[in-house]
Amino acid sequence: MALRAHARVNLAAVQRNVEHLRAGLTRGTEFCAVVKANASGHGAIPVARAALAGGAGRLAVATAGEAAELRAAGIQAPVLVMGALSRQEMAVALQARAEVVAWSPGFVDAVAAVAWEPVGIHVKYDTGMGRLGTRDRDAALAVADHVLGAGPGVRLTGAMTHFATADGDRAFLDDQLAAFAPFAEAMRGRRPGITIHSANSAATVREPASHGDMVRCGIAIYGADPMNVAPEAHGLEPALALTSYVAVVKRARPGDSAGYGRRFVAERETWLATVPIGYADGIRRALSGRFDVLIAGHRRRAVGTVSMDNLTVELGPVPPADIGPETPVTLIGRDGDERITAEELSNAMGSIAHELFCGLSTRVTRTYHRDGEPVR
Repeated sequence: MALRAHARVNLAAVQRNVEHLRAGLTRGTEFCAVVKANASGHGAIPVARAALAGGAGRLAVATAGEAAELRAAGIQAPVLVMGALSRQEMAVALQARAEVVAWSPGFVDAVAAVAWEPVGIHVKYDTGMGRLGTRDRDAALAVADHVLGAGPGVRLTGAMTHFATADGDRAFLDDQLAAFAPFAEAMRGRRPGITIHSANSAATVREPASHGDMVRCGIAIYGADPMNVAPEAHGLEPALALTSYVAVVKRARPGDSAGYGRRFVAERETWLATVPIGYADGIRRALSGRFDVLIAGHRRRAVGTVSMDNLTVELGPVPPADIGPETPVTLIGRDGDERITAEELSNAMGSIAHELFCGLSTRVTRTYHRDGEPVR
């Protein structure tokens, strides 16, 4: 049955990506699978289970609600909530038995005041990302000391930072690593056995010195290149394919237009296919006129403006005999010898695969398989 917007996720590929990434880790380094934002649009619950089957020892999310979702599905692996938490959100995170991130004594006190069992605290030192965490190393160490003295409701579990340019500026990555090293050493002195972690997907594949006690991989487990170029360069296997179908094929004469704003006007007689997928499904309007799709094993250019529910593809001056209503259209994935990657599509809209995947809306039907065998 043709589906107007269909994401097929190969959970076996997710598992193999985790296994592959783990094989490249420094000996003794634990693997944390980051499944925030609904596993970047792939589906948090099935992806989390596949990642754990591949050897991930922990999971990480950004919000308390995401932690609660994992627990509600029966997932028992350790979960770290990496994002900011209000008092209300904190209660949800603690109910989900999640570990949390702190960078102020006040937050530690708030956790200790409501915790009914010991809550793991990871102290975040901002070495250059400039978002969450404190930029002052002494202040970060003071937070750790506060955790150690705050009573039985909290325990010092981790020390972390986050890299701003692991996918690009190597010099700044080195600067952040150099700044984090003495903080990590001081934290080990305060609590032997603490988990030191800093590496995202890009740092994991690029810089073994960043591996520490644990790496936090998100985009790479989905088989996308952390540098947004080519997944095969890092031995990664794309897990998601996005398809639609041809709704109608019609002739356009010179001067005929298609789409809002008449951004496409035929200069010659040509044939157009309307594909019922658009920006409400995640194919951004910014892609208008900038990307190809695959139909019947060949690249075809999408033309005109991407609208909420449809886009238009030019087929050429001769109506293809093998293209008609419900002919499959591939937006991400393979068709015959041709392939369109998430990196290609996201680069066409001036972004990254993370945003492309996260933008796949609830209108996109997601189905799961393991190398072609359906997963219910």
